Amino acid sequence: MHRAWRRKGLVSTLLWPVSWLVRLAIARKHQRFQKQPGLIQHSPLPVVVVGNIYVGGTGKTPVVIALANALRARGWSPGVISRGYGVDVGERARSGRGDLDAAQFGDEPALIARATGLPVAVHRSRPLAMKALRRHYPDVDLVISDDGLQHLALGRDIEIIVQDGRGTGNGRVLPAGPLREPASRLQYVDFVISNLAQNETAPEPVVTPARQVSMRLGPVSVTQLSSGTCLDWTVWLAQYGGVQVAAVAAIGQPERFFSMLQASGVQLAQRIALPDHDDYAQPPFAQLAAPVILITAKDAVKCRHINDERLWVVHVEPKFSDPQWLDHANDMLRIIARQKQALNSVH
Repeated sequence: MHRAWRRKGLVSTLLWPVSWLVRLAIARKHQRFQKQPGLIQHSPLPVVVVGNIYVGGTGKTPVVIALANALRARGWSPGVISRGYGVDVGERARSGRGDLDAAQFGDEPALIARATGLPVAVHRSRPLAMKALRRHYPDVDLVISDDGLQHLALGRDIEIIVQDGRGTGNGRVLPAGPLREPASRLQYVDFVISNLAQNETAPEPVVTPARQVSMRLGPVSVTQLSSGTCLDWTVWLAQYGGVQVAAVAAIGQPERFFSMLQASGVQLAQRIALPDHDDYAQPPFAQLAAPVILITAKDAVKCRHINDERLWVVHVEPKFSDPQWLDHANDMLRIIARQKQALNSVH
């Protein structure tokens, strides 16, 4: 389907009538919340939503981590909310910080908590997750929602859409295309960030007043899962770059991880792509003969029980074409925070 969604071919055209029904349902959903603003639960704190309209992985989590760390460095005390994909949270939201169990919180929230040290709350209802976050961590003064762009019950002040080199594909909504919402949704967000592979060209700029930024992920360090030994990427590459290396990834776009490794100097002898959010209940490592196996940080939170000294976790950081976008976001949030404080003092 992803191949079919790159163009308006026969498969897409046959599904086009169904897409119109989906567009109609999306429009009615937005109209409902516009006509009944009481359905939207607003927070006295600034809320940033990082999401996408392209189905599947586009690279939201690295953006959430980079944004959270950048805002904390600028004096904020952020907290993160998420759905907790693949986890049965139950009626009560679950919150925590530090070394969280991916089976209880989901792999992405567990990764965010570990990478940032910030408090995280998960629930299918983002407003309930936010209430739990504020109740258990009252020092939080800013909320970042990992995904949730289409969760209209959550009031938000800034919207960030993350796309990749596929852009908006053939421009059609599901199932004739890859979009959860029409491409015109990009006209109403604050930032559009394009997550690109090392040698990938950016998609055509979209017509939007949003600030448009591209980013490329690159490895910065590697940690041996069994021992906790952490090496700078260049040091690790000097020691292990000449040996046979395999890679395993259970993310939205595994090939992006593999191509990043190759562009960074690793010659991959074997690679295994697993479904996104795979729980590693049946680890694939025994079938690999390589003395070194590289995995993503997202997968590492689900592999802590595996005692295999061949496993090394690759930690990545984004390089932004316009790093000043983080300063711009900070300035926007400062204004929003002052406005909310003034409004709350009146009430």
